[in-house]
Amino acid sequence: MLLHVLNRSPATSEVYRQALAAMGPDDRLLLIEDGVQGAVGTLVARFAGLEGRLYAQEEDLVARGLAPLCAPSVVRVDVEGFVLLTEEAQRTVSWF
Repeated sequence: MLLHVLNRSPATSEVYRQALAAMGPDDRLLLIEDGVQGAVGTLVARFAGLEGRLYAQEEDLVARGLAPLCAPSVVRVDVEGFVLLTEEAQRTVSWF
């Protein structure tokens, strides 16, 4: 399993498409920084099919005022959860 980390908003960048294309069936995607915008509203639909494998950094959601808007299908993780995801992964791939 690979952990893909995306820090760009799918509203302003197309890099999320590259990340999705590179993902295997067991890989996970973690949204951080501006990437957490993908966890709210209609943007979360861009990650359809990743239920249970789509994560968002809690601190980044809070910092942007998006925590109350986070879709229920997105798994929210704090810093400790981020560390756990990296420990479970064979490799981590960052998408900027």
